Amino acid sequence: MIRLLLADDQALVRGAMAALLSLESDLEVVAEVSRGDEVVAAALEHRPDVALLDVEMPGLDGIAATAVLREQLPSCRVLIVTTFGRPGYLRRAIEAGAGGFVVKDSPSEQLADAIRRIHAGLRVVDPALAVESLAAGPSPLTAREADVLRASRDGSSVADVAGRLYLSEGTVRNYLSSAIGKTGTRNRVEALRVAERNGWL
Repeated sequence: MIRLLLADDQALVRGAMAALLSLESDLEVVAEVSRGDEVVAAALEHRPDVALLDVEMPGLDGIAATAVLREQLPSCRVLIVTTFGRPGYLRRAIEAGAGGFVVKDSPSEQLADAIRRIHAGLRVVDPALAVESLAAGPSPLTAREADVLRASRDGSSVADVAGRLYLSEGTVRNYLSSAIGKTGTRNRVEALRVAERNGWL
């Protein structure tokens, strides 16, 4: 049996995935969590072979959870299963140690097959997304530029962002200006939109 951990903040999606995967004779769902910051504790308790993680979850996103899980429990392989098939997400997930990346609209047979292949040590990536990711290239944003854009999501002022990130206002303006230039946009709202659409944040 391949033991599975499911992490998705949408209970209906998580339940449906668990029900479908449980129909497979060689797959067993041993844990389900709704938050990214619950993944590692559940994995350490239940010792799954494969963790299926969504990208966008409260507490900790699936990509960050992947990195921590691979460090804390290297025997557990990770398959990102998400609605958001963005090239930047794919690249960041693989860099974090995920063994695969598929979108949620994949047929259940393909998902089960992807789990088996990940468990066997193979890599599984949605082909169309792989091509798009190669074409898009890596994120042009530095880690700090991405941090500043993330902190600007709620429309916070430069002063608020500076206070939250322990930076000077001038430094925040410089990072925002650089991010705007690199995304080819006119302001931070547009820069944020482009960065999110490409999965760079």
